[in-house]
Amino acid sequence: MSLAARIAALASRIGLEVKTKIDASHPGLARAWVCFGHVGNQIVVRAAHNVASVTRLAAGRYRVHFASPLPDANYAWVGVARSSTNSGTQRLLIVRATADEKTPTHVDVGCATTAASFADSPEIDLVVYR
Repeated sequence: MSLAARIAALASRIGLEVKTKIDASHPGLARAWVCFGHVGNQIVVRAAHNVASVTRLAAGRYRVHFASPLPDANYAWVGVARSSTNSGTQRLLIVRATADEKTPTHVDVGCATTAASFADSPEIDLVVYR
């Protein structure tokens, strides 16, 4: 057996082993993610996984609804937001108020400036892990 054939067989075997260890329930895989933004006075969802919809609650405040509920509210989320201008005005994705909800069916996120005022963004990327 040639070296190339042995390497191919090894790669195939490793692939089969990894496939048995990592499946859709693995905690390192995202349970939901979405790329959306507030453009032209409407929410535009560009791409998503396990996200049914995004609603705008107020300027810079959004609710992301999951297509399939998560098992509980003990999940982590991370997100980033793009500046709405080219002047270097940064945008942060945050949760600021106790009224912001985090449930198995949806999560509230806020997009704010570095001065801590809510502001919309043309692109927000959110990833949820559980």
